[in-house]
Amino acid sequence: MLSWGVQMEVKALKQEKDSLMVELKGGTISFANLVADELWDVKDVKEAAAIKEHPYLAVPKIFVKASDPKKALIAAGKEIQNKIKEIEKEFQMSSKK
Repeated sequence: MLSWGVQMEVKALKQEKDSLMVELKGGTISFANLVADELWDVKDVKEAAAIKEHPYLAVPKIFVKASDPKKALIAAGKEIQNKIKEIEKEFQMSSKK
């Protein structure tokens, strides 16, 4: 859950047995890059990329190739959430000093 009030729609554009292309409507290319980078750390991911065809007009997309791309995308999302929680804890601890 994003605590900044950001709403994003994730839409599957192309799904095959070992690959998935999703669109991040309301998302940014920065977020797509974050997810793509995290996907590379998920076991069994063969390819991962953030895509934005046009800097002003296109909606960011994420491509992932793995034996179970949907499971890989979920795993990457959960890991990002865990990292955000760690950062929040560190901010809270540093603000108490």
